[in-house]
Amino acid sequence: MQPIYQPNHNLDLLRTLYIVKACFNFLGVLFFIVYALFGSFMFGFMDQVSHEGQNTPFPMHLSWIFVVIGVVGAVISLVFAIITLIAAKRIKERKSYTFIFVAGIINCFTGMLGIGLGVFTFVELNKPHVKALFHPEGGQKIGF
Repeated sequence: MQPIYQPNHNLDLLRTLYIVKACFNFLGVLFFIVYALFGSFMFGFMDQVSHEGQNTPFPMHLSWIFVVIGVVGAVISLVFAIITLIAAKRIKERKSYTFIFVAGIINCFTGMLGIGLGVFTFVELNKPHVKALFHPEGGQKIGF
C-alpha cells in the first residue's frame, strides 16, 4: 500500500514561534512598567533635591516623560502580545488566515525577531497546500 503524500508545512513550528514572541512581548511590558516606576520614584527624589537649600526647583516634567513613555510602551507591548497569542491560537485551529497574515505584518514592527517571524509567516501562509488547510471547502478565495 502506497503511503499518502502529505506536503510539509511548518504551522506547528510557526505557532511555537508566535508563543515565544508573545512571551518576549510580555517581557517588554514588564520593562516598560519598571521604566514608568522609575519615573514615579523620581517624583519623591526631586522633592528631596529641591528642598535641600536650593531655591530653584528640579524640573518635574522629566519624571513625567519617564512615566508617559513607560505607560504608552507597556500598552503597545501588551497589545502586540495579545495579538500574537491570538494568532498562535488561530494557527492551531487553522482559522482566520487574514488575521494571522495581519499579525505577521504587525510583528514586523517589533524588531529583528518580529521581522523574521513575519517573513516566515508570509512564506508559510502563501503555500497553496497551507491555504487549503485554512479553507478546506475550497469555495472561498484567500489572498490579496
